Amino acid sequence: MSLDWSNLGFAYQETNCHIRYTWKDGVWSQGELIKSPYINLHIAATALHYGQSAFEGLKAFRHEDGKIWVFRADMNADRLNSSARQIMMAELPKELFLDAVRRVILANKEFVPPYGTGASLYIRPLLFGSGAQIGVNPAKEYTFIVLVTPVGAYYKGGLTPMRAMVSTDYDRAAPHGTGHVKLGGNYAASLLPHHLANQAGFPMDLYLDPVEHKYIEEFGTSNFLAITKDGKYLTSKSKSILPSITNDGLCRLAAHLGIPVERRPIEFAEIENFAEVAACGTAVVITPVNEIVYGDKVYKVGPTEGAGPVLQKLYNNYTAIQWGEQKDPFGWLTPVED
Repeated sequence: MSLDWSNLGFAYQETNCHIRYTWKDGVWSQGELIKSPYINLHIAATALHYGQSAFEGLKAFRHEDGKIWVFRADMNADRLNSSARQIMMAELPKELFLDAVRRVILANKEFVPPYGTGASLYIRPLLFGSGAQIGVNPAKEYTFIVLVTPVGAYYKGGLTPMRAMVSTDYDRAAPHGTGHVKLGGNYAASLLPHHLANQAGFPMDLYLDPVEHKYIEEFGTSNFLAITKDGKYLTSKSKSILPSITNDGLCRLAAHLGIPVERRPIEFAEIENFAEVAACGTAVVITPVNEIVYGDKVYKVGPTEGAGPVLQKLYNNYTAIQWGEQKDPFGWLTPVED
């Protein structure tokens, strides 16, 4: 195996295997490590017809001593079950979820990038309806898969500021819909507006609330956060926003560092009070945003190069915990042991 660890992109790389479980008659199987990256799926599977599909994303890191650690997997287990309940899929015992993550990492541990390369092992749990069902009803069989792949940065260039465009013709989620869970269908609905934003020259799209188009919701693939001019960490509160595990962690870290944290509805009109703006998520941790375009008006926020001082401080501390370079005061890291 010869991978250029320091120049990996955020793309799928073939590994040894994935792990697969099946739920049927109320019981989950013991799980099997499978080499083939393909699935033999019934043509009437509910995942294909009715969108019974949810997924998660988390990472494992190799520390300087060579040991491998998983970051906040328990939170992903809880969030996947929240998604499962929303669309009536079989839930997973947390112990099964965590053991599946551990087993698949150990089976692919040579694909966990070396410490110091900036790369990590991306872990993608996937739960979907695999049972045949023609009527609009939940499946009677479900499949749970965990795949892994080594990845580099989602956006090349580290904390390079991005431009974002407010999506005015599309809503990310309905007011009482499924925006608060991580379903495959939510991302399918975001593909066209994201593509249109890219065509217009914007790497990111920002959504406002679906009722009044007045309040900031989140970016297409990440939660929204801002550092106000008076030094607060501010992030959106809405029933249609995905509860980001990274945003949760940054909120806790900010409070730990003495930065006031506020989670509330944010009017777009407040944007001129922000000193720094960013998107946050598992793949990127923090992506600074220094320009937001809404219609024909351009709003400048944050430095033109790099991240602002508060975002940089949060990023440095958060990633230092992930890489084992400083103490983990929150108990976020779990060792992967043979």
